[in-house]
Amino acid sequence: MRKSTALGRTGIAIAVAALLAFTLFPVYWMIMSSFDKKASSGGGSLLPREFTWDNYAYVLTEGGFDVFLRNSAVVALVTVLVSALVALLASVAVTRFRFKLRTSMLLMILIVQMVPLEALVIPLFIQVKNLGMLNTILGLMVVYVALSLPFGIWMLRGFVAAVPVELEEAAYIDGASWSRMFRSVMLPLVMPGLVATSVFSFITAWNEFIFAMTLLGGEKGQYTVSIGLRQFFGEHSNEWGYIMAASTLITVPVMIFFVVVQRRLSEGLVAGAVKG
Repeated sequence: MRKSTALGRTGIAIAVAALLAFTLFPVYWMIMSSFDKKASSGGGSLLPREFTWDNYAYVLTEGGFDVFLRNSAVVALVTVLVSALVALLASVAVTRFRFKLRTSMLLMILIVQMVPLEALVIPLFIQVKNLGMLNTILGLMVVYVALSLPFGIWMLRGFVAAVPVELEEAAYIDGASWSRMFRSVMLPLVMPGLVATSVFSFITAWNEFIFAMTLLGGEKGQYTVSIGLRQFFGEHSNEWGYIMAASTLITVPVMIFFVVVQRRLSEGLVAGAVKG
């Protein structure tokens, strides 16, 4: 019995290690190729054949990725903050208050999530053009916030509904205003859901390509990293060293954001369990 159990655990460990290796190997190859001076000539190796920082230097200077990273950071930060705030307030409204067409509004939000994003490109392009925000990152931020809100409202609606109304009433009895109750009672309990929606909004704003390419057009100074990367792909050849260096620069902020948010998510879960 013990021998079979040990063999089973060993098999599971080997399977998990193989899965991790299969998943992480492309990331490892990307990082190693970004430091390889000969990567642009084609092929690749497990270790850089000739170590260099030139790929990163070119990408951040002549490649213009310093501007693209700044634009993406601004777009992602604004999208996360605005979509989180609006989604939280909207979820409180549809959960705590009863008003006319409330159910119809929720169904419309759900239907929006079912529509493929590609089907929204032309309508949103026309709306952004009519607003005079075409070829600007402001118009792109408005679109990203609109795309993030349906998911955020539905996600936070469940978290708000799980907060007992008695906690809010107790805060009111103790003399707290609505803003104090919202800040001290509601917000800590819905923090896990708020963090989850922030992750979704950040990834959407950072990695999205179709809307960024359509709305920014030929304004290279307004490009985000997702469309800035395509300049290293040529008609007959690709600059793989630059591509891998740029891809690594794109990946690092996402990893940092996820690590920070994961810690906040754990703290929010613990706070919700204690205060609930």
